[in-house]
Amino acid sequence: MQVSVEAGEGLERKLTVQVPAETVEQEVNNRLNSMKNSVRVDGFRPGKVPLKVLKQKYSQAVLQEVAGDLMQSTFRDALAQENLRPAGDPRIEAEPAVLGEAMQYTAIFEVYPEVAVASLSDMAIEKTSAEVADSDVDNMIEVLRKQKMDWQEVEREATDGDRVTIDFVGSIDGEEFDGGSGKDMPVELGSGQMIDGFEEALKGLKAGDEKTFPVTFPEDYAAKDLAGKAAEFAVTVKKVEEPKLPEIDEEFAKAFGVESGDVEQLKKEIRDNMERELNKRLRVLLKENVMDALLAANPVDVPSAIVREEAENLKKQMEAQGQGSGLDVELFMDEAKRRVQLGMLLAEVAKMASLNIDADAIKERIEEMSKDYDDPEEFVRYYMSNQELLGGVQTLVMEDKVVDWIAEQAKVSESNKTFDEVMNPEAAK
Repeated sequence: MQVSVEAGEGLERKLTVQVPAETVEQEVNNRLNSMKNSVRVDGFRPGKVPLKVLKQKYSQAVLQEVAGDLMQSTFRDALAQENLRPAGDPRIEAEPAVLGEAMQYTAIFEVYPEVAVASLSDMAIEKTSAEVADSDVDNMIEVLRKQKMDWQEVEREATDGDRVTIDFVGSIDGEEFDGGSGKDMPVELGSGQMIDGFEEALKGLKAGDEKTFPVTFPEDYAAKDLAGKAAEFAVTVKKVEEPKLPEIDEEFAKAFGVESGDVEQLKKEIRDNMERELNKRLRVLLKENVMDALLAANPVDVPSAIVREEAENLKKQMEAQGQGSGLDVELFMDEAKRRVQLGMLLAEVAKMASLNIDADAIKERIEEMSKDYDDPEEFVRYYMSNQELLGGVQTLVMEDKVVDWIAEQAKVSESNKTFDEVMNPEAAK
């Protein structure tokens, strides 16, 4: 067997393999001989059919089988001989096999790159730290109070934060328009649920008041026949209500699952949940910073076949979640390339650092994940009995170990932030 390798563009390789005619013919003869006892040819007893006759009747069919099998076996041998690791299935170019002639084919494929990680001590990483303050717990309790908020009718003029129940009739150029009227419609002032100017016009009104005022529909209004048009609304106020927040008492604590009604216990559970979510977010931020720094310091070329396979997987995941249907796989290629690059780099770092994980670490992560579910024990049992899910957790645990190890080697700068700056960065701006 003769083998030659030609480097193509990037990671592409062209592997040409030539199998001697004698090898092909010998294999064909071996198979024909093995057929003697199973084939029937008129004029000959079973097992007594001459090889020459078998060749005349079956050589072409057997040759095609032999060519296919030799292609598979010699391809594996050639890869081992040339120390090549193909990424994805090869594209085979070959002429039809001819008995008595050497068989030759070319396999075109991409190979996995050699990954070498640059010095981690030169990498700069920012690590964010934050704590849950008493004020953060108080703010969360206020959020919970608003979830249980009720409305109380008042005999005064409406202002921001009030809910006003109205009857209204809208018209354009003196003519009522479809969908422009309604009865007993609640409008929360300051919520921005109505078009500009509508809620502002209701301020200062009280139950029984009537008012007519102009507004202009925005140019990008969903109903195209109304977009950009000036309208007039005649409004009758039915009632004005102000928000009534519940007291932070035993009843309030019970409403959020504290059976004893102990408010301090409620606050403790709220703090525990907030700290758990904060720690998870801080882990995510650290991982993102480490990944970004690792990739920036170690650009790596990756096989397009593997990237496309990962892109297909991302698309399928979105479709399974009810999204991504009909989207072109090309939209997922950039994220897929990043994932493949990081996967190779992380694997190399794990190898460098001789990192391993054990069953206890995997179970500990599953138990941590289970705290977000109503039945933690059932969650743990389900994950521990599912090999596919266990594999996913194993990957996460290994990623965390690699991230921690890289952070220990790199130049780390601390960044202190508040709970809101970490958990609600847009709102905190």
